[in-house]
Amino acid sequence: MSLAVRATLFTTARPSCRPRRSLPLYLSSLSSSPHRPSTLSTAPSGSTSTTRTKPSTSTLLLGASLATLTATYAYLHTHLGGTQSLLRTVSFYSLAIPSYLHYRLHMFLDSPDDTWETLHKETSARGLEKILELQGFYIKSGQMCAANIGNAFPPVWVDTMSILQDECPAEEFDVIRNIVEKEYGRKIADVFESFDERPIGAASIGQVHRATLKHSGERVVVKVMYPGVEEVFRGDVRTIKLFAQVAQPVHVPPLIEIEKQFMTEFDYRQEARQLETVRENMTNAGLVGKLCRIPKPYLDLCTKRVLVMEELRGDKLVVELKRDMQRQMKRMESVLQKRGHEGDGENAIAEKFAKEFQLGENGPTAEEYDRLIALLDAKRRVSNLGSLLFNVSVGWLPGVTKKVYEDKSALPINHAKLVDDLLYIHGNQILVDGCFNGDPHPGNILLLGVEEGKPQLGLIDYGQVKVLTKEERLLFCRIIVALANHDKESVVSLLKEAGYKTKYMDPNIMYRFATLSYDEDNPELTEGKHIQVYMEHLHDNDPVEHLPQQYIMASRVSILLRGLGHAVHQSRSVAKAWKPIAEQELKKEGLL
Repeated sequence: MSLAVRATLFTTARPSCRPRRSLPLYLSSLSSSPHRPSTLSTAPSGSTSTTRTKPSTSTLLLGASLATLTATYAYLHTHLGGTQSLLRTVSFYSLAIPSYLHYRLHMFLDSPDDTWETLHKETSARGLEKILELQGFYIKSGQMCAANIGNAFPPVWVDTMSILQDECPAEEFDVIRNIVEKEYGRKIADVFESFDERPIGAASIGQVHRATLKHSGERVVVKVMYPGVEEVFRGDVRTIKLFAQVAQPVHVPPLIEIEKQFMTEFDYRQEARQLETVRENMTNAGLVGKLCRIPKPYLDLCTKRVLVMEELRGDKLVVELKRDMQRQMKRMESVLQKRGHEGDGENAIAEKFAKEFQLGENGPTAEEYDRLIALLDAKRRVSNLGSLLFNVSVGWLPGVTKKVYEDKSALPINHAKLVDDLLYIHGNQILVDGCFNGDPHPGNILLLGVEEGKPQLGLIDYGQVKVLTKEERLLFCRIIVALANHDKESVVSLLKEAGYKTKYMDPNIMYRFATLSYDEDNPELTEGKHIQVYMEHLHDNDPVEHLPQQYIMASRVSILLRGLGHAVHQSRSVAKAWKPIAEQELKKEGLL
């Protein structure tokens, strides 16, 4: 039961610096102001002395009031981002603090499961309402819950927040049109032949529209940044920093890098260049077209607040896979009810699949999926042949209904292969290129070609791209190989080399930290505790003093992809999946 969830909007930023003692500084600046009225009274002409006028009580009170107001105003802008951010902060805390305490109370009381279920349902609903009210960075926090980062969130929370993946509140089109025309300095019709007024998706910092280019007729999508969103985001991050520092300090150190990466999203020109770089790297590796598609950016049409790129048509991966899972489970249940011949391959596979899914265990492997798909495709072809013979023989007779052919879209999707492909693609980005998307949450992963029976990944949104140096990349390769080999001694040694420091440098805790961060998570590893409670347990026993900031986003990628795998019954050891890539790179450099 996630404490981050129970805090309502989750801890996703580092703590703020300690506030300065500002009042004396501002009093000092007032006393030395060149515009301050003089308190010296000049004596009459010819006199050799001056008389100092004593300031009145009202003057002193006025000065003190002005100093206090000035200090307060400066503090609001320096530490809270202004009065607007202060109001947003108060609104956030009005829900976060009571909810957090409520969850802590039920943990202390060891409340029964039905109490937790009710609490999750009620608090997640209020949390979503608050997120939609405040928007800004809180939407990003809700998306983390929907992505089930670290498998840390109860199903109720994941389902409640799933709407935030790309169905956030959208701006009116008049606002969007004004932004686009201001960025281009010309009418929208001068750039686009058509521009769909209805957005196909809305997220935390902007929304996306379909359009057609005027000069070429190419179909594109246009991402437009909301007005004033950067200032709002920064204020929200400051608020969550303070909450994280007080409520859950265990999460503070790793979130420094995450905050820094989030703040790179406010210039779409940079995102377009990052998109082009990653796309070029993936193309050179032979992965674009084979395992995935990445949209081409139109750099000449990208500005700070407008991003134009190739359109990829498809639904979100998780949506398609869950839809397919439900469809195939119905098929399997039908097969099992008929209880065909004992040697029937579909019957044997169906029984295995149904058992695994009902128990919540890991689903079929990629090879098992391939066998099932091949079997069902053969049956489909035979069925279609029979339908063809029927249609050309008696189907043309009056009153006879022709049989419908079954196309490839009815075949199962190989869930396991798609998860394996995602891991391979991102492993290649991190370990080979050292340039990777640090935010591969489910809303940024599409599934293309489902209707044609040729499913393929579509990867979008490159606002949070992290770059590693060659030395950092190769050291991470060594960490991955050591984790895959369960080489505890090497993992601990490499973590120290990377800069990991705790109060006591306990090797057992360091090894478990590395495993949870970069490799895998399961009940056995967390000793039956919820992952967040377990992380707090590790922190209490050996507090973290410094984390390798350069690998925070790589850890985030691992956790996000694992969360997606858990959601579709395809849990993985990331280290084992990435080990062949890491070993190849180390051999290339003569390090293995």
